[in-house]
Amino acid sequence: MTATHTPGTHSTRSAWAEGLTAFAAVMLALAGLLGIFRGIMAIAEDEVFLTTPNYVFQWDLTGWGWIHLILGAVAVLISFGLFREATWARICGVGIAGLVIIANFLSLPYYPVWSVIVIAMSGFVIWALCVHRKADVA
Repeated sequence: MTATHTPGTHSTRSAWAEGLTAFAAVMLALAGLLGIFRGIMAIAEDEVFLTTPNYVFQWDLTGWGWIHLILGAVAVLISFGLFREATWARICGVGIAGLVIIANFLSLPYYPVWSVIVIAMSGFVIWALCVHRKADVA
């Protein structure tokens, strides 16, 4: 027996799951682009960022720039997989969003408000990717 898809048979749960995946893809792409720009700023011009002399995690800003640039590029690539609803992208998306949260937490003293915003965005990405269940897409 062949199944046909009619426009009116799309369930609400399936639409909700697709919406969360699209939300996660857009937010991860946005966080990735912001990470790329932040990385370029730190690599090119160290004077943009605040320097705190007595912070526990005191590392070179150029090194942080490369970390944010690489994490941002990987996040953008993974977001393309999320737009295609690939399972590997969902798993990697949770992982890269977690790494983005850690990197932004450790660089909090250099750019505090921006770091908090990106941490919140990445938290929403993890939530959106983890709340989706395979049975919802059927």
